[in-house]
Amino acid sequence: MDFKRLYHIIRISLMKNGFQKAEYLKRHRIFAHMGENCFWQPINIPPEAKLIKLHNNVVVASEVLFITHDVIHHVFRNINPEGNYCLNLGPIEVGDNVFIGSRSIILPNVKIGSNVIIGAGSLVASDIPDGLIVGGVPVRKIGSFDELLDARKNKVIEKRKKVERFQDEWEKFYMQRSEKQEVSCSSE
Repeated sequence: MDFKRLYHIIRISLMKNGFQKAEYLKRHRIFAHMGENCFWQPINIPPEAKLIKLHNNVVVASEVLFITHDVIHHVFRNINPEGNYCLNLGPIEVGDNVFIGSRSIILPNVKIGSNVIIGAGSLVASDIPDGLIVGGVPVRKIGSFDELLDARKNKVIEKRKKVERFQDEWEKFYMQRSEKQEVSCSSE
């Protein structure tokens, strides 16, 4: 790891706010491109960050990995020392209005379209078209960005104490499960 990258990792690890981290990364031109209104929660910076473009309104949750290369050539060289094997590199581009869930892995040579949500713990090994919600290993379509946007648009959150809101969420959680149990019991 080079000193400059280590220095930037230490700096952003001391910042609590993902918007501050993103502004720092943008100001120091860490990535090939970083758009406006980005949020960067990871405390790590990918080794070949210049192979990554993040466009506007991109939220990257904690522990997301951007893999821009592999080191398989080390294995190949040990199998065939006369062979000329090199590091495999590939860029990653992330469109506008994208959320990447915690602990997701983005592999090289991937383009993530605009208006995309990637669920936590996902493996992105190929391009994702605009307007999808994806998740899994490897990712598959699980919904539509626009449908979720519409569903959440008019959801009103009252200004209350967190404790009260948490209590309401637990009540809804158990209510939904008791309704499901009643339906499954009546169908038996």
